[in-house]
Amino acid sequence: MSEHVSLEWDERGGVTVHMDGSPQSHVQPDDPTILVFEYVQHLALAIDALPPGPLGVTHVGGAGLTLPRWVEATRPGSPQIVLEPDEALTELVRREVPLPRRHRIRVRPVDGLTGVRALKDDSADVVVTDAYAGGRVPAELVGTAYAREVARVLKPTGLALWNLADEPGMRWVARVVATMSAALPHVAVIATHEVLKGRRFGNSVLLASASPLPVETLRREVARAHLPTGMREDTALTKLVAGAKPFEEKGMQSPPPPETGKWRAR
Repeated sequence: MSEHVSLEWDERGGVTVHMDGSPQSHVQPDDPTILVFEYVQHLALAIDALPPGPLGVTHVGGAGLTLPRWVEATRPGSPQIVLEPDEALTELVRREVPLPRRHRIRVRPVDGLTGVRALKDDSADVVVTDAYAGGRVPAELVGTAYAREVARVLKPTGLALWNLADEPGMRWVARVVATMSAALPHVAVIATHEVLKGRRFGNSVLLASASPLPVETLRREVARAHLPTGMREDTALTKLVAGAKPFEEKGMQSPPPPETGKWRAR
């Protein structure tokens, strides 16, 4: 087992996967529809806005396999690919928190860019990028090279999602949006109000597609979200991205997370 990975069980039978000392994902084995982390709720919210039925989903980043389990529970029979280079992590999770029977989740031990490059054109309904190293999003997963590969792999009506973490002001997120919108022009950002208003370091979910997003459905889902949540799209997102310079081929890793107990902006 990798030294940087640990599992912490709670009194409700759930388990949190810690990586590099930070909680990475939470799994509720007896009910995978229970999503604890806010950003995972937002990823699920975005997927829920798509038409019903099975979806071909590629996940860049595995950890506890929380979202693949949720997709399998809510859209049974969905063929899913998980790109997770840490084989020890995958082995630990699959041993201690087994996947459901008859699932169609396939884990490949490769990094995100390498794994996405190996996928066929127009082969995915959804590509979810939720990968961190040392608490930061790797640079190669937000550059123009990666954006082109994701756009190639997605079906014409497919949806790309990124879990992004940034400081108050969201200037790094703005650069990611500017980069991805060049390849997938229809974009939106979902996050809690505290994050969108720049009150604290936190996660936001970027949605990007070659086709118009289901904005009205997304607005309804956002309004019903468990935590106070908002969405930036159209002119509000244009304002956020104003002046942001797109990344080049490789991109830039996300800002380091603050020390524990210092999550709020001054």
